[in-house]
Amino acid sequence: MAGIFENEYGSITISSSVISAIAGSVATKCYGVVGMAFKSTKDGIVNLLKAGNISKGIQVSFDEQGALHINLHIIVQYGVNINAICDSIMHNVRYQVSAMTGLEVAGINVFVESVRVTND
Repeated sequence: MAGIFENEYGSITISSSVISAIAGSVATKCYGVVGMAFKSTKDGIVNLLKAGNISKGIQVSFDEQGALHINLHIIVQYGVNINAICDSIMHNVRYQVSAMTGLEVAGINVFVESVRVTND
């Protein structure tokens, strides 16, 4: 599905893949986010997505009224405040998607699928 604008000059259609690319780019730049996650339905294992496939970790949908909803699946770094990261992602994604597309974002859900622990 896509977002559609109509005015006196015609109509503009914004693909959901464009919206997911914007949301993924913004989310991965937030502090504490390791990357986007994809959970395999076959074995239930969470995979870290490479930069070219970040849209697999994002679901974009429109409800009956045309309101935009975004679900983000992320992996965070160990030791960071998960609540603060999620608030930051929701705020930044809502702002950037609205600014770049002109669409009103009705809801953003952030799912923390995993925590990455590194031995430095």
